[in-house]
Amino acid sequence: MNKHTCLVFFCLFSSLTVTISDERFPVNLKLFVFGDSYADTGNWPKSYGGSWQEPYGITFPGTPSGRFSDGRVLTDYIAGILGTKSPITYGGWKSGEKKSIRYGMNFAYGGTGVFNTLVNQPNMTTQINYFQQLIQQKQDLLHASSIAILSLAGNDYATYFTSNHTLKDLSGLTKSVISQLVSNLKRIHELGVRKIGITTMEPLGCLPQFTVFKSYQKCSNTENSIAEFHNQVLVESVRKLNNESDGKSLFVILDLYKAFLIALNLRQNLSTGNSKLEMLLKPCCQGVSKEYSCGNVEKDTKILKYSVCGNPNDSFFWDMIHPSQRGWHA
Repeated sequence: MNKHTCLVFFCLFSSLTVTISDERFPVNLKLFVFGDSYADTGNWPKSYGGSWQEPYGITFPGTPSGRFSDGRVLTDYIAGILGTKSPITYGGWKSGEKKSIRYGMNFAYGGTGVFNTLVNQPNMTTQINYFQQLIQQKQDLLHASSIAILSLAGNDYATYFTSNHTLKDLSGLTKSVISQLVSNLKRIHELGVRKIGITTMEPLGCLPQFTVFKSYQKCSNTENSIAEFHNQVLVESVRKLNNESDGKSLFVILDLYKAFLIALNLRQNLSTGNSKLEMLLKPCCQGVSKEYSCGNVEKDTKILKYSVCGNPNDSFFWDMIHPSQRGWHA
């Protein structure tokens, strides 16, 4: 990892570090995760397929694990930076997996949002309900060093535009989403979590689902402007929230927008020399035509309807929406 990348990680996560005695990280740190596919490490039921189908997980752990990537995702890297392990998924725990909750729990479900979206999975309010129920069941669940992470990757906006809304009404949606997010932050804190990080929205226009229309050569300014407006309102709201908390900075912005752009620029700089990366914004795994997506298989013939690049480590994006493990690492 180069110096520039280390600085990005430090800026994003150093403010979440909890110091006990002379140790940088307490041994009993627990991480509680809420959000969508950028944070989901396997909550979707295996019967639904998708992230539980090949070729997802081919880099890590070698088979599909429910992560929306070829390997590790944001949650895994945050856990590693905080000196703990990626927590067990709520879905796995509910289904009877005999895994410890000593590292916390992941309530994030791919495709979900602050409000209901196009997928029939728990939105963020429901995820927090699960968390509250868990606290009631296990009175010793939380410690002073417990940390929560909330990830938002645009599913509320995708649902909005799928319903034939226009940019004209977008500010109303953003204010509604941020207002609910602020309520969610307050609620998690009131449940006993002392430090909470929330991601900004990534540069939507740089996702392959939008760059495909520009032959994967250029980000879309329209979608990026949507993310920028959302992030501006979010940052202002979190600043106000911290001011109301006697300036204790209980709530921390994890700037995915800036991190993505810096990482993409790093990858671009590395594209000369030994890097095999030819098109920065092209996904490693994609459908053979626009009717198909990564992981699709024809039911009757079992013919694969997707293609995978020669080496996922050469790609920043895994599929049309999600970074590869290499992308998250960058």
